[in-house]
Amino acid sequence: MEEKRLAVLSVMAEERIMAEKINAYLSEYGECIVGRMGIPYRERGVFVMCVVLDAPAALINALTGKIGSLEGVTAKTLFGKI
Repeated sequence: MEEKRLAVLSVMAEERIMAEKINAYLSEYGECIVGRMGIPYRERGVFVMCVVLDAPAALINALTGKIGSLEGVTAKTLFGKI
């Protein structure tokens, strides 16, 4: 089994409606989520989400790819050195 990594997944969606699709993906990977925070930034018209994950890098990358492939959504992951 691949070593677990600690990571922060940052997501920005241009439309709040995409939050439903993002949440569906996050539910699939729920056992890896340490915590999450979502903020509707009305002044800029975007939805911002940060998700802390503790999982193998391949799994984290797969989740990032799925979310990032959604239209109008940007997803980036920062891996910790821990």
